Amino acid sequence: MSELNLNELTLENVGSWPVAVKGASFAIILVVIIGLGYLLSFKEQSERLARLEDKEVELLQTMERKQQQAANLRAYQKQLAEIQFKFGKLLKQLPGKSEIPELLEEISQIGLNAGLKFQLFDPQPEVAHDFYAEVPVKIIVDGSFHQMAIFVSRVANMKRIVTMHDFELRFPNPKKAEGKKPIRLINGRLPLFMTVTAKVYRYRTFD
Repeated sequence: MSELNLNELTLENVGSWPVAVKGASFAIILVVIIGLGYLLSFKEQSERLARLEDKEVELLQTMERKQQQAANLRAYQKQLAEIQFKFGKLLKQLPGKSEIPELLEEISQIGLNAGLKFQLFDPQPEVAHDFYAEVPVKIIVDGSFHQMAIFVSRVANMKRIVTMHDFELRFPNPKKAEGKKPIRLINGRLPLFMTVTAKVYRYRTFD
């Protein structure tokens, strides 16, 4: 066997390379290919692992939120039931449209029973809101302070919701009454006049 001269080995005469050289070259190429394949595969697996780890963190956070929601669900349900109960009680205090005249009559009767005299009882156009409407009523009465206190107290304790706004108390001016109908005295004293706006409320229907 002639001594191997590496300078004579080229790709053009690869067919005449000694078997040992061919085997060694093939082994080196194979190792390089496997190494490159491993590196590429490792990089891909590393990126996939990183994505899976991010997904795991996201899923854990979602699970924690779900667990908190589940833990608070009963409390939320209880709060909702309480709100619905209170809302139902509130609606029961709101009359329907057909009941408004009767409610206004009840308010005027309360004033008369308290001993007040009505100078004005004037229902205004109703004002619509989301689920209810309010009917303002301008009222002017005269009487004693005690009678007015009874009137306001009894109206506040009605089963239906009635609110009082824009109170004004005043005594009449006797000089301006000259030549007119004499002012009604109460126990020998001038009466007290009260101007107020009462607001009654009704439930709105959308049919």
